[in-house]
Parts: sequence; structure tokens; C-alpha cells
Amino acid sequence: MRIRQQLLRLSLLGALAGLALAAGFTGSAQAKSCDPIDPAACLLPYPNDWFTKKDRSTPTGLKLDLPSSGTPANGSGSHIAVTELNRLDGFSPGSMLITFVPGLDAAGFAESGFPTIVKPSETLSQDSPVLVIDWATGKRVPVIAELDAQPSNDSVRDLLIRPLVNFMEGHHYLVILRGMVDGSGNPIPPSAAFSRIRSGKPSGATERARATDLAPFFRRAARLGIARGAIQLGWDFTVASRRALTSRLLSMRNRAFAALGDKTMADGKIQGRAPTFRVTEVTNFTADQNANLIRRVRGEIDVPCFLNSPDCGPAGTFDIGRDGLPKAIGSKSHVPFVCNIPRSLVTDTGVQGGQMTIYGHGLLGNRNAIVNNGSYAQAGNDYGRLFCAMDWQGMASDDLGTVGFTVLPNLSNFPMLPDRLQQGILNMLYLGRALLHKNGLRTDLAFQFPEAPMGDDGGSVLGTRLTFSGDSQGGIIGGALMAVAPDIKLGSLGVPAINYSTLLDRSVDFTEYGTLMYAAYEKDSVERPLLMALIQQLWDRGEGDGYVSSLNPKSKPLPATPRHRVLMLEAYGDFQVANIATEVEARTIGAKLRTPALDLSRYGPYEEVHWGIPTAGTSPITSGNAMITMDSGPARCGSLGVTPPPIGNIAPVHGWGSGENGQDPHGLGGNTALIRELVAEWLGTGTLTAPDDPSENPPYYIGSWAGAGLLGC
Repeated sequence: MRIRQQLLRLSLLGALAGLALAAGFTGSAQAKSCDPIDPAACLLPYPNDWFTKKDRSTPTGLKLDLPSSGTPANGSGSHIAVTELNRLDGFSPGSMLITFVPGLDAAGFAESGFPTIVKPSETLSQDSPVLVIDWATGKRVPVIAELDAQPSNDSVRDLLIRPLVNFMEGHHYLVILRGMVDGSGNPIPPSAAFSRIRSGKPSGATERARATDLAPFFRRAARLGIARGAIQLGWDFTVASRRALTSRLLSMRNRAFAALGDKTMADGKIQGRAPTFRVTEVTNFTADQNANLIRRVRGEIDVPCFLNSPDCGPAGTFDIGRDGLPKAIGSKSHVPFVCNIPRSLVTDTGVQGGQMTIYGHGLLGNRNAIVNNGSYAQAGNDYGRLFCAMDWQGMASDDLGTVGFTVLPNLSNFPMLPDRLQQGILNMLYLGRALLHKNGLRTDLAFQFPEAPMGDDGGSVLGTRLTFSGDSQGGIIGGALMAVAPDIKLGSLGVPAINYSTLLDRSVDFTEYGTLMYAAYEKDSVERPLLMALIQQLWDRGEGDGYVSSLNPKSKPLPATPRHRVLMLEAYGDFQVANIATEVEARTIGAKLRTPALDLSRYGPYEEVHWGIPTAGTSPITSGNAMITMDSGPARCGSLGVTPPPIGNIAPVHGWGSGENGQDPHGLGGNTALIRELVAEWLGTGTLTAPDDPSENPPYYIGSWAGAGLLGC
């Protein structure tokens, strides 16, 4: 962590000294005018089908048509490029809705009765001032609203509306705002353009075009029983199709595995040849040197490269073919890996094949996370699990310079991040195949112990089951990996979430990164949330937001892909991965929550913690996805516990004292024996059983917290 912070400070100095970066990617010619119904910024309200055009070649029948001069510009005057954005056939499934409502301040927001995260069930009230409705079904989507807490003054404070469960891919939605009042209870008038369009008297060519565009919206609203005159602002948008979100990575996966001779990945059979690999280093440990590990193995896997950078290195992007898919570069990337072999697999009775687990590291870290964290070694030894890891390329330590110097000061360069993330996911899929294949890593002496009695697995410590476990960033990107993995059925997502556009404002980790970005793009601007929304549409291809709907047992898996199941582990009050984003993922994948999730005394200002997430009590969870909440207890003793999450899109405050939020619980779960046991049980059996010992019933306590009334230090 300290190294990363030091590098970020260096990045900040470099960014502040050189904001005049080249645009990197060029946008298309302006194709669409700004939307007149919200004159605060060109792209507001957002997302918005006004910024689309018809296209018969896509599943939605649309493609985005964002104007190249309508996106936010950095200090050098470079607008965020729209080329990659306009390849999409709709907007992000996790997109926040953004509009600026003049006269709507905190008092008016409260007076209007917007549904908030404090009591999210109000989203379903008959008189809710915000309605988001599926055009085809007429069903309302549960949402919350908030005024953007990031700017320093109300004159640029947008209204943000966030879905509590991801929008469905390819679906069309109406957004209706009504009943909004100011702090004195007076109705807030519509914008002049929307008022004229609503009354059937548009002025000028742009308003007439917009009136024609909105005519179906008003007809559909009327059929839903919503009076035209009651609508203070309304628009519609379409969500990108599953094909648009996932086809690039699936194409890369399919071509890479076909090169090995496996073209039928959904069947769960290991076919064709193993990936080419090299073992480069073997380190043996005595029991005195390492009580948990007997050996560490380092090596490389050769993976087809789809990026236009040498050896698929940082700052590369895809070259997109006429089919809209990444072109294979033709070279192989030599991707490093590391594996920890637990001591418990090699005993006097024989060598045992352990459960193999690919590990996903945290924010801008690297594969050495399993080297430097003793809890992974202990978990591996306790439960016979062999951990292997690679860098999450795209958001690994090697990418820090790209993120700090190239991407954040000029978001036109943002494709560098999700493109390499997809390559990184492919790398891990190849590692998994090398671990499982009979002619793969198990044939190397590094994974054998001929000096010990031969066990059931022929002397190799590599077993026959492969699982995934990721924490933090590893849990976020791990959702995408699990959705496309051909060889992994069970996964554990520690302190995970979806949708970085929701997460970043609420994360202490973004403080320094945000400094870099806001040195280039104005923070006190109505366009600020658009920065998050625009990059999220590309990020979807490299993180769980674009994939995890396929993990819901009521949904179909992705094409040529087996079904998967995951366990989510939430840390209540998490400073780095906000609970709101974790819980949106839980609702989206239909995860069942082990309850009671928290002591009632821990709810704080929140009246309905975990609203809308199905519960399982303490009954065994043997199907579908599961979720547990870990709690370090109330802030106490000057160094322990945490307050409930802050309300609004702000990060918790580190430290102690009045108005501060306590100790970050983000990494405490892995240090708790019961949590390690639950994860091992899930990955070993796919079950969370009913605890035999009442002390193992939820709530699940971490960080020395032992439950209500036990405030000892």
C-alpha cells in the first residue's frame, strides 16, 4: 500500500506538470445535437436515447451517437473521444441517471420525497418523484436518488439516480421525474424547452426534432397512467445488449481455446493440448522456514496476445476488425504466474492432489499478493488448497504509470484499461487450463514430490478441481472472470462489487486517483458525473458490471459457457468497496443472504439494510449464489470497529474522533478463522451448511468484535 501511494504521489506531480497530453484517440465527427430538455450540459440528461441512431446490425437496433464535441473536455480542451463509445448498442446496465434540476437543493430534495439509500423501499411508493420503468413490461425498477455530494456548491449539484439492481441488457426504459419541489414546497418548473415540447409547442428545428423523438415516450407514459402535465422531466434510454458487452472477451476466449483444440467449452471437458508453459524458479521451504508452505513455484504461460503493445504490455489497446471484434496480434504473451504448495499436501502417507485456486489480487497489486499475505498460506495449508496467481493485467502494479500519466489526465485514453483487463482475464483462463490439463503443469517436477510416497494423484500436488477466489479488485473483476470461465464452476468474491462509477466516489482509494483526474477535468461542474458514466460504459467489458447478470440462476449462462456459482463476502462499512455497490451485485445475481446479517444495533441511520436481497436464514445454501456480511462492530477503544457507511456519494473519513468513521474493515475477513472456514467449505462443496456450533451462526464477526453488549477492547 505504501509503495502504491508513493507512486501515486509521483504520478500526481507528473500529471500536474504535464496536462497537455495528446488526445490519444480521435472522436468521430459530431452527429447529434445536444439535448435541449436539460440545458445544463450537452449530454444531460444521461443516459439518453436522443444520443443514439438506428442500426439494424445490432441486437438493440441502435448504436450510440454521442457528439464528439459534447463530451467533457480536459484542461487542454480535448473532449473525451466517442469512437469506442459509439460502437456500443446501448448504455451501461449499471448506469446512474444524471440530470441537473435548477432549484433542487437539499431541502427541496427532502421535501420532494425522493427514495434514498436510508429507506430504499420508498422507491416503490405510488407517489415517488422518480420512476424508472421497463418500456416493454411496465415494471418499475427499484432506484435510489441522491444529490451529487462531490461539488463544493449547489449551483452544479446534479440529481443522480442509481439502480438498486442492474438494468436488463437490451431493454428499453422510461425515466419520469414529477412532484419535485423546492425547499419551500413550491413546484419546480420544467426547463423551458421541455415545457414547450410537453405542451406541443416546440420552438426551432432542434426542439421540433426532440418533440418527435419524445412523442412515443409521452404515449407510453399515458398508457401507464402518468399524466403528461405531471411530468417535470422525462426521457428514455436503451441498455447495451449482452452481445455488445461480452462479445469481445468471448471471442478472444473462443479463439484462444480453439487454438488449443477445444471448441466445446460448455461441456466442462478438457480437450486439445495444454498451454505452453515454463517453470522458471522453484523455492523449497523447511518447516522452520515456513510452517504452511513446502514449496513456491514461479513460471510463465504463453497466451495469445490481442493487444497492440509489445508482449501485451501496458498502454495497449485492441485493433478492432470489421466484425467489431479484437484482432489477434499473432504473437504470444509470456505471462508470469506463481503457485504456493501447502505443506499439508505432502505427508508421510503420500502426496495428495489439492484443490487448485486461482487468486485475484487487490487494487493495482500483483501476483505476489499470495506471497506476501500469510492468511492465504494458512488457508491453503489448513484446507489443502493450492493457490496460484497472475497479475490482473489492466489494473496491476505494472499499469500504474499508464493509469496515472496517460488515462486519468485524458480519458480519451481510457480504452487502454478495459482492453488490457480483458487480456488479463484470458491469461487467467489459460493458467486454469494449464493447471487442469493432464499434460499441463502437473507433468513438471516442480509440482511433484518423488521423494515422498505416491498418493492417489500420481505424485502430483495438482488435483482435479479448480476454483477461483478474489478479494477487492479481484472480487470486482472476478465476477467477469467467473461469468466466462470454461473450467471453473465455484468462486469466492471477497469484498466485491460491480460498477466502478458507483464505487469510486465512495472509496478512500480513489482520493489520490481522483486528484489526478480532477487536475485535468473540472470537479465543480455539472459534467463531473458524466466522467464516471462515460468510462463505465467501456469498463463494463472488463469488470463484473457487464457480465454478472449471467451468473443469476434465472438467467442463461453466456454462450458456450457452463453455469457458475459464487459466494459474496461483504464487509459492513467498507472504506474501499462501498456496500451499496456490493448489494447491487447481490440483487443482480440473485444471491441468497445468510441471516441475521447484522445485529439490529448496527443499522445506524439505515432503516432497511440489505433491502431487496433474498434471505436464507441459517438454512443450508446448496444452490444458486450466496452472500454473507462480515461486521467488525461499532467504533470503539480508539482503534477498533467501524460506523455504518456514510450517506451519499462520499468516502468514509479515516481516523478517530467526532465525525470520523473508525477502522476500515476491508481486509479483516481473511484474518478471521471462521471466514476462511466458510470460504473453504463453499469452494470445496458448493454449500454453506447450517452451522452445528451456535457460535458459528450469523452475524459473522471479524476484527475482534464478538457481538452486541461485548464492547471489550
